[in-house]
Amino acid sequence: MTILDKIVDNKRIELETMKKEMPIELLKESEYFNRKGFSMKQSLANSTSGIISEFKRKSPSKGFIKEGAIVTEITPGYEKAGASGISVLADKDFFGGGAADVKAARGVVKHTPILFKEFLFDEYQLYLAKASGADVVLLIASIMDVETCHRLAAKAKELDLETLLELYEPEEVSHIHPTVDMVGINNRNLKTFEVDLAASIKLCNSIPDDYLKVSESGISDPETVKMLRKEGSRGFLMGENFMKQADPAAGLANFIAALK
Repeated sequence: MTILDKIVDNKRIELETMKKEMPIELLKESEYFNRKGFSMKQSLANSTSGIISEFKRKSPSKGFIKEGAIVTEITPGYEKAGASGISVLADKDFFGGGAADVKAARGVVKHTPILFKEFLFDEYQLYLAKASGADVVLLIASIMDVETCHRLAAKAKELDLETLLELYEPEEVSHIHPTVDMVGINNRNLKTFEVDLAASIKLCNSIPDDYLKVSESGISDPETVKMLRKEGSRGFLMGENFMKQADPAAGLANFIAALK
């Protein structure tokens, strides 16, 4: 089994318990469920940097990046430093996060759109994201068929959630649908966790220009962002580069300054 297979299998078991402990009707009672979401698509389109900074304590490939990191300390710093969007990991077992982190971030991040970063394949997770105060959900093409992807993107729109559709293989372009707001190209193979910018650039060029494009993972150099921007990307999802620094928000501020 690949790492991705293990994550998805674990998520199916986790969801069975969550649905019993916190059914959708209870999720709808959240203080955030009926709030009007912020647009990450618009934020990225208007941004000169396009950086989506990520809160991530650990990863399956690197282990702990910043063990014990406190989401309510780091995410408002990201906002102040000028993030165009903030991604918060909602997976516990493999990334050390959770929906509670997303909700806590929403309580302190006042104007910046938040991405519910999760391995999402069940409609229940859309309700969980909305109840947590997220504005955007991630749909990963490699873990669902085309029909499921289109259905979840449409349901997300119904719940006033934007969608970031993540692609890795050229054949996954068929997952793109008019209800998708942004298309992400993962520079990291989720099966091996190896990074290949050349492959992602080639894939980016095959995506219609009608969709705002986001380059994800493996970015640590401002020159890489400049190069990817010339190839058509308007958003850049970065986590490890900032989280491994003593002050992630300062790392983001310095990175944005270097882009100017």
